[in-house]
Amino acid sequence: MLPLFGDEKRRKINLGGSSSVSTLSAITDQAKARRIERTEQKRKNDAAIRIQSWWRAVSAVRAAKADMRKAFENDIEGLIGLRCMVLIGMDQEVLGKWSQTIVAKGEGSLFAPAVEPHQSSWRVLIRQIFLLLLRSIAVSPKSPDAVAHLKIMNMLVSVDVMTRNLGPHGRDVATDILVYALKRGFYPLLSEAIRSIPTTEAKSSTSLPLLVPLSTVAFSAFTAANDAYAEFPCWTGFKHLHNTLAAQPSAATEPDPAVLPPSPRILPLAGFLPKQHLDSRQDSSRCKSHGLHTPRDTLLFDSLPPHAFEESAVRAQAAAKAASADADSDDESRPKVSVVSSFAAAVSPVALPTLDARTLKRLSTLVTATHITSLLTATQKHPDATRRALFCMFLALEGVWPGNADTILGAIVVGGGGTSVIKELWRGSVRRANATSILREFKTGPVAEPDAPIPALLFLADLYAHALRTMGDDEFFGTSGSASAPRNPMSLDELTVFSRLLLDVAFGLYQAQVDADGDTNMSGTMGPSGVRYTWEEVREKVTKCLVAIHARDSRRSFTPPDHWLVSSQIDLRSFVEAALFEEQQISSGNARAVTTRQIARLAPRLGILHNIPFSIPFSTRVQVFRSFIFADIMARRPVDDQYEHHRTRITVRREHIAQDGFDRLADVDLKGRIGITFIDKWGEEEAGIDGGGVFKEFFTSLCKEVFDTDRGLWLANKKNELFPNPHAYAVEAHNLNWYRFIGRIIGKAMYEGILVDIAFAGFFLAKWLGKQSFLDDLASLDPELYNGLIFLKHYPGKPRGPVSELHRRHFGVTKSVDLVPHGSEIAVTKENRLQYIYMVSHYRLSKQIKQQSDAFFEGLSEIIDHKWLKMFNQQELQILIGGTDSPVDLDDLQGNTQYGGIFDSNHATIISFWRVVRSFDQEQRRALLRFVTSCSRPPLLGFKELVPNFAIRDAGSDELRLPTSSTCVNLLKLPRYQSEKVLRAKLLQAITANAGFDLS
Repeated sequence: MLPLFGDEKRRKINLGGSSSVSTLSAITDQAKARRIERTEQKRKNDAAIRIQSWWRAVSAVRAAKADMRKAFENDIEGLIGLRCMVLIGMDQEVLGKWSQTIVAKGEGSLFAPAVEPHQSSWRVLIRQIFLLLLRSIAVSPKSPDAVAHLKIMNMLVSVDVMTRNLGPHGRDVATDILVYALKRGFYPLLSEAIRSIPTTEAKSSTSLPLLVPLSTVAFSAFTAANDAYAEFPCWTGFKHLHNTLAAQPSAATEPDPAVLPPSPRILPLAGFLPKQHLDSRQDSSRCKSHGLHTPRDTLLFDSLPPHAFEESAVRAQAAAKAASADADSDDESRPKVSVVSSFAAAVSPVALPTLDARTLKRLSTLVTATHITSLLTATQKHPDATRRALFCMFLALEGVWPGNADTILGAIVVGGGGTSVIKELWRGSVRRANATSILREFKTGPVAEPDAPIPALLFLADLYAHALRTMGDDEFFGTSGSASAPRNPMSLDELTVFSRLLLDVAFGLYQAQVDADGDTNMSGTMGPSGVRYTWEEVREKVTKCLVAIHARDSRRSFTPPDHWLVSSQIDLRSFVEAALFEEQQISSGNARAVTTRQIARLAPRLGILHNIPFSIPFSTRVQVFRSFIFADIMARRPVDDQYEHHRTRITVRREHIAQDGFDRLADVDLKGRIGITFIDKWGEEEAGIDGGGVFKEFFTSLCKEVFDTDRGLWLANKKNELFPNPHAYAVEAHNLNWYRFIGRIIGKAMYEGILVDIAFAGFFLAKWLGKQSFLDDLASLDPELYNGLIFLKHYPGKPRGPVSELHRRHFGVTKSVDLVPHGSEIAVTKENRLQYIYMVSHYRLSKQIKQQSDAFFEGLSEIIDHKWLKMFNQQELQILIGGTDSPVDLDDLQGNTQYGGIFDSNHATIISFWRVVRSFDQEQRRALLRFVTSCSRPPLLGFKELVPNFAIRDAGSDELRLPTSSTCVNLLKLPRYQSEKVLRAKLLQAITANAGFDLS
């Protein structure tokens, strides 16, 4: 080889002699310089050799490719041409020429080389060419050859085309091509191609109609029979495709959001969804014949934001309501709003465009009862995996179209075999789940298994909570007595297990907020066949169903003792201390503006007390309630010592207690101390100083008047439980002011710990808690209407008549009330009967008394913070107002009794008194309690909480006198009876005849 840079390696000899003697340092430097010079020379020579080698290789490749191009052009459609294409690689000209030729000559030319003995070779080559075509499109999606490339690719993965040309094994060949491409970036390359098409050019694009089928072809090529979903990475790729489209709307510059076309996540949706999904005329047989791709549809819906299918105005309204109201508030629109609506406000206008009318009309088919019923019918005999995927799709559809969640669930409950679906979800997936594994999955990330229990748990919770709305107690408990009557789809034993699972999951999610101090890393993504719900949304769904089941158990217990408690999982003392601290922190700001959802996030212990209060013992919650009130009292107390002497004083006429109380307390702060002076019938002030007892007397008398049903403000059901009168005159301004006043008075009683011997109807107490009442509550209000609705629900024939006519027949009035716009023109059918039953119940239980209830609660909230009440359910709230229905504990009463006069615990009369009282039955003991305290029920936490304490005072030695009492101070005035027999007779006479009430 000739040197390129001269023979610089030859040794140089200096013959001229040395002009001077070099030092040792100079010699060393020269040697180092020569060594560096030799190294650099070697590097240059090596580089030259590599360049020469590369050039020879390039020249050889060019020559070989030139030869291959000639061979390719001589046999474009043959096997030699295919081999040449693979060896040439990414050459746009060669790929374009081949595609154009194949498309021009038809699909026969594509499969001509696929004959024996060359079929195996063709199969190997064609899958590599498929990938080359895909890469070409990803690089140049607008090239003139792109459409030809896409047409061939669609042929190669079409099961019909492959089977038609290759016979029975055509499906296997198509599957093999897809598997090869999926493992080499099929979906990422596809997403590049789709994303490169600007939104503004989507309708005119010739490539997009061919790209969309490619994105979903895997779901027709792969079948559940060969377990392709688990074996091949199509789900991961498909999810990547939609996540990519969701992340970047378009490569083009986005126009003004006000005129923005449908989001790219929605744009191809009509193409992604099978035809039977969007054709309302399709019946179940057509659905079955076309095949179902519910796992794919689940991911499609999952990739969209909440409310994506709803019109802008409806979406904005729902988001505003969700941002400003509690999740369980008694809002007229509440049945139409799903839990995910709270997150709609966080989505930008660009992410939530207004859909055009045509797209929205086609998509609305998805939530029709006919369509949902057809899907359920078509999949009845499909494998379990298909059914689970279908349920996941429904759950995803709830999230993307929450305004139609009730329609979806109602269609399943009524026409889709709701009983069998609930059983299928429970026995097929949820029953074997456990809370520990579910919570672990949230903490560790997405679930990979197609049969993961979380989606099934969520959908079962949604479905069963919806079914409970119109399920009467006879159906729930199976007590109808008729063999043909429908039964609860879950047995009481199953509900016991299910409710405990829900409780453990809900508490675990609330506790996670506690452990993370307000922040968690829990993921809400449920995996390939799951649904994207955040852990906070999951918590709300689980809590909603849990509370509904607990409400039934509260009325008639079917669970074992301590079933609802989590006391073993927490330290109650530290929990209470933390809850009190959180309440102080919340109250330091604008407490009225904090919703239940925000409390759960900002104050997790209060979140537990407000959302699943039954997980904490009732006595503990009562202590917390009283602690909240005490903290409020202390915060209001002035710094000086004038508090004990400061009280608002009013005068009240004995003959007009209610009216005077209404007039004189209208502008008084009832949280403060109130001094009452009675005016007798002669207009004179009664003697005495109000140390608290006189106010109790005033309060007791006031309650007797205002809650008297003859006054017209209140009605009583058959259990003598009170609720506001729904009559039209009750909503007049003056009467609403009375409801507001009564609410303040009840609030004052709760604030002071005064028990009121009044029982309120459960559905009315639900209003205090911001909850809705459903069919099961109607039995306590209107048994006749309840029985009529139950008959309608189970009526085997076809219901007749418009909504308003049935309403008139039930209420027995001549006035017709439309429950929906033009309700008199809408017939009650099998499909909408549950909706009708729900609306009638809602009208009677809520709408008719809404204004009265709102006024009452407005007054109550002036005294008692709404957040404090949410720690209790209806039954517990009644106990908080009037005491417990438990037996009178005489040991507790005797241990907390004070004595006056000459009496003490060892006096002979007192010993006889307790011996006589212990011989009383419970009714007589309650009568004694009512006689002395004006309330027949014991205090919540025992007689130590009775203020003032139960007391007995010496009333003299006249044994002809009856015992008397001063209920204002809980005092029994007992003569010194010498005979136990006489004491018993006189005491029974006094307490049963209500005689001997002493105002002194």
